Amino acid sequence: MRSMLKTSAAAFAILAGTMGAVSADGLTGDLKIFLDTSNPAPRATMETMIEQFQAKNPDLNIETTVIDREAYKTQIRNFLTANAPDVATWYAANRMRPYVEAGLFEDVSDLWAEPAIADNLASTKGAMTIDGKQWGVPYTYYQWGVYYRKDIFDELGLSEPTTWEEEKANCQKIIDAGKKCYTIGTKFLWTAGGWFDYLNMRTNGFDFHMDLLTGEASWQSDEVRKTFANWRELIDMGAFIDNHQTYSWQEALPFMVQGDAAAYLMGNFAVAPLRDAGLSDDQLDFYQFVEITPGIEKAEDAPTDTFHIPANAQNKEAAREFLRFIVSPDVQTEINNGKNLGQLPVNAQSSVDDDKFLVEGFEMLSTNSPGGVAQFFDRDAPAEMAKVAMEGLQEFMVKPDNLDKILARLDRARERIYK
Repeated sequence: MRSMLKTSAAAFAILAGTMGAVSADGLTGDLKIFLDTSNPAPRATMETMIEQFQAKNPDLNIETTVIDREAYKTQIRNFLTANAPDVATWYAANRMRPYVEAGLFEDVSDLWAEPAIADNLASTKGAMTIDGKQWGVPYTYYQWGVYYRKDIFDELGLSEPTTWEEEKANCQKIIDAGKKCYTIGTKFLWTAGGWFDYLNMRTNGFDFHMDLLTGEASWQSDEVRKTFANWRELIDMGAFIDNHQTYSWQEALPFMVQGDAAAYLMGNFAVAPLRDAGLSDDQLDFYQFVEITPGIEKAEDAPTDTFHIPANAQNKEAAREFLRFIVSPDVQTEINNGKNLGQLPVNAQSSVDDDKFLVEGFEMLSTNSPGGVAQFFDRDAPAEMAKVAMEGLQEFMVKPDNLDKILARLDRARERIYK
């Protein structure tokens, strides 16, 4: 799905009236913005934020293009190379590396030298840095964890697990009640990557996990085999919904909404559609992925979404001003609140919304993730390796007996990609 939006003068006038006097920053010309925020809630949030920036800069002509997220991933290199926008969404860490190395992203280290960004976004600087330079700005990050039907847990007499044995014991009771433990849709592969992230980080620790995703460790190692052995325990129990490889993550939501599955390992962006589907906060709750190997410090996935200026952008002055606007404290507070993105602000001067899942996520990431913070499987691994590996992860979930062939194939890919 692809659509074009031009915000109307009437909308700007309304916003100007609510914001007080419009402060024209002297920006002119065209500003073309490409977004991958195609789901309804993030799309509306981004469009409203752009309207507010437009109201501050009435002489700027802003054109916004919204592209379905999966399509965006296949189109980004083409549009960065030819007819590039002035601003584009993407992801932090290794997911931006191919475009940095190809010279397709603008170096914005000058923005990071400004105190308003340097001081207040310091915790995210590492995720935006390659070769000592910064290549974009973050606009949100969010926790992953287990979102579950509290009413189903209460009905079955279950409490939130903290250990692997408790997780499996809960799962068995859920299965005995005629339900699946977890919904998941692996059609687009990355959800299987989330399961591997947590199982591997909890089995072997953050450092080993990062060694694996950066090519330093072997997929055929004993450590990796232990991770898959733990995963297979759940698969052999029948913990996951059937035919998950045919569903997107959104298409897997109804299994949880209808009570056919009790939980979903997912990012906090799943909360809004679950609420929209009719689940109340009395029915929904969240817990941190359990300990597997005693003594392994807990590490978390907390992916960071970003804005970048393409190297071929035509209006880099306006683009830089837009990036400053995005990361400002008030904008960060607003776009990340529970009614909008429902995620966590990146600016230290922003406020965390009084939403129970954001509060729990902020507390978890702030106080109970001593092992480290990962970006996510397909962001921490190079894109080519991530694709091959996630295909293998999906295959394992469907055909676990193929493990030896899968691991051998992934090691061959490792030797080719990281050579």
